[in-house]
Amino acid sequence: MSDLLSIGASGVRAYQTALSTVGENIANTGVAGYVRRTTQLREVATTGARLGAGMSVEGNGVVVSGIARQADVYRSQAVRQSSADLGRTETSAAWLSRIESAMTENKLGDRITDFFTSARNLAADPTSVPSRAVLLEKAQGAAAAFAQTGQALSRATAELDATAKQSVSTLNSLGQALAQVNDGLSRTQPGSSQAAQLADQRDQLLEQMSAITDVSAQYDEIGRVQVKLGGASGPTFVAGVETGRVSFLRNDEGAVNFAVQRAGETNVLTPTGGTLAGVAEGADRLAAATAKVNTLASSFVDQVNAVQGKGSDLDGVKGDDLFTPGDPATAMTLATTDPRKLAAAAAGAPAGSRDASNLAALEALRTSGGFETTVTTIVTDNAAALEQKKLVADAQSSIRDNAIAARDSASGVDLDTEAVELLRFQQAYQASSRVIQTARDILQTILDIR
Repeated sequence: MSDLLSIGASGVRAYQTALSTVGENIANTGVAGYVRRTTQLREVATTGARLGAGMSVEGNGVVVSGIARQADVYRSQAVRQSSADLGRTETSAAWLSRIESAMTENKLGDRITDFFTSARNLAADPTSVPSRAVLLEKAQGAAAAFAQTGQALSRATAELDATAKQSVSTLNSLGQALAQVNDGLSRTQPGSSQAAQLADQRDQLLEQMSAITDVSAQYDEIGRVQVKLGGASGPTFVAGVETGRVSFLRNDEGAVNFAVQRAGETNVLTPTGGTLAGVAEGADRLAAATAKVNTLASSFVDQVNAVQGKGSDLDGVKGDDLFTPGDPATAMTLATTDPRKLAAAAAGAPAGSRDASNLAALEALRTSGGFETTVTTIVTDNAAALEQKKLVADAQSSIRDNAIAARDSASGVDLDTEAVELLRFQQAYQASSRVIQTARDILQTILDIR
């Protein structure tokens, strides 16, 4: 009789846990990061002896052997990899877009064109002070466009540095949180509901980290994870309860560098995915664009000033510099505000000369210098790279969406499935309760007979 009672009681306890697990699944439907749990049940078996039959195994109820997460390691890894790929492409595209804005919103190409066009117009009447004033105005516009473009690229570079520092700070915080989860898993009974919750937190942290940089994760028997950054061959970032610290630095050429300090060692981090990889690409693009614009500005100032120095102004004096070089080169300024100082005539021409041969030299410089063509090339090359990134990002976004859908199909909560499980465990719970009631009824009947 006691066996019958214990069997029924074990069933009630086990199926009560199973019902609680189903209820938890239903309550967390659609919650990001939650992985469906199942209650693992096993038979309680005892070994007994039968006369003439040797040893036999007899059932003695059911117990809960653990709470299992329906997680798929490989599908989770696919989500992390696709997140890292998409993060890199989207971040890189964002900085290409900033370069495009810097080069087009300040209309640098148009202002250079306006300058040379006004010089050509002045050649029709080189003694016209109003036409000379227009040329000075257009020269000022070109100088301002160079300065504004350089400032826009400089601001973008500063914002890229801020983004990199913020991403590194977030990554370090995630590493510390992951080390705490590892510590929690080492203190928690494997197969328990608490262990499942910690595993959910672990996987969420890994997914957040993968958006910042590509991660390689290895798990031990109780679910603790060791994380390497920059792929399987990269430096170890989290190991057990110890975590490293990622740092960011920009070199003299404008390229960014990352490193991981852990356990007294410093190792170079070369991210191939996530925001950090996109930042590295963006830094290279910004540095290249800035160098090209500065080179263009320096060439523009030097060659225009050289042409100016080979001619005579309206007073018959050798031409002075039209532009003052800047540091950086894009920070150029207009060297004169006097229209008469424009050297339109050839060297040695008398005051008031209507000679425009030096303006013809300026027009020739327009072609040989290739200033407008250089701006166009910078803009079109950047636009082509940006368009390519957008196409790749669209494809990678679809890949990531599919990876998430595949993962969720295996680990997400399906209400129809939970409804079936709820009905099954309710019936099992009721049956176990009936076993207890039957045992009590039998016991009471025996007592009544006595």
